[in-house]
Amino acid sequence: MEFDFFKTIGGSITVSDTEGNVLYMNDKAAEVFGSMVGKNMMGCHKASSQEIIGRLIANAETNAYTIEKGDVTQIIYQTPWYKDGEVAGLVEFSFVIPFEMPHYVRTPKAE
Repeated sequence: MEFDFFKTIGGSITVSDTEGNVLYMNDKAAEVFGSMVGKNMMGCHKASSQEIIGRLIANAETNAYTIEKGDVTQIIYQTPWYKDGEVAGLVEFSFVIPFEMPHYVRTPKAE
C-alpha cells in the first residue's frame, strides 16, 4: 500500500521538474496556491523569481529565506531533487514559524 506521508502535514510542499512543471503538491500547498499539478509554475512567478529558479536548477543550489505575511512568519526552503544523480527539479517547503524562535548550538559528536 502506498502512503503519502506529506499529504496532510501542516506545511506546504511543492515538487516541480526542471522546466517548472508541477509534479506534486500536498494538501496545504494546493490550499494556498490552488492545484497546479500538471501545470507550469513559471507563469506564476515574476522575472526575478524565474531567474532564481533557473539558477537553483542549473547550479544545484538551495535557496532558504523567511517571509512575513501579516501576523505570520514562514520559512521557505527550495532545494533540488535528484534522479539518477542528476538534478530533476526543485522541492519547495514552506512552514509557518514563530516570530521568536529558540536557536540551539549543538556540539558535533566526536568520531
